[in-house]
Amino acid sequence: MTDSMTPQDLARACADAMWTDDSASQRLGMALEHVAPGEATLAMTVTDQMTNGFGICHGGYIFTLADSAFAFACNTYNQRVVAQHCSVSYLHPVEKGARLRAEAREIMRRGRSGIYDVRVRTDAGVVVAEFRGHSRVIAGTHLGEE
Repeated sequence: MTDSMTPQDLARACADAMWTDDSASQRLGMALEHVAPGEATLAMTVTDQMTNGFGICHGGYIFTLADSAFAFACNTYNQRVVAQHCSVSYLHPVEKGARLRAEAREIMRRGRSGIYDVRVRTDAGVVVAEFRGHSRVIAGTHLGEE
């Protein structure tokens, strides 16, 4: 089945399969805007419930958006892939109501490991966080065995 798919079609099919069961991303109001082999872009609007005691977006929500983009990017090859290690640097505070976009791209993928960078920015183009994720392939596929 997957042998006849283009890499782009495979990436989209894997993303659709993942999205179906990704209640965390869905419940936070995330939208999957782009997916391609080794790439994904997700967006989310900062709500009042996502603000901290300073009235700005809690870093955990920014991390979660970046982590979701990372997950969709590294799961575009019909292999089940999870995070092995992640880090984030917060660069700019984010106000309630801001629309955030996390753009993930593959840096390296070899064997069972990969490295992905995610840049999170506002619609105005302000970079608010830089995230790096290390991935690890686990057993199973998204679209079933060939």
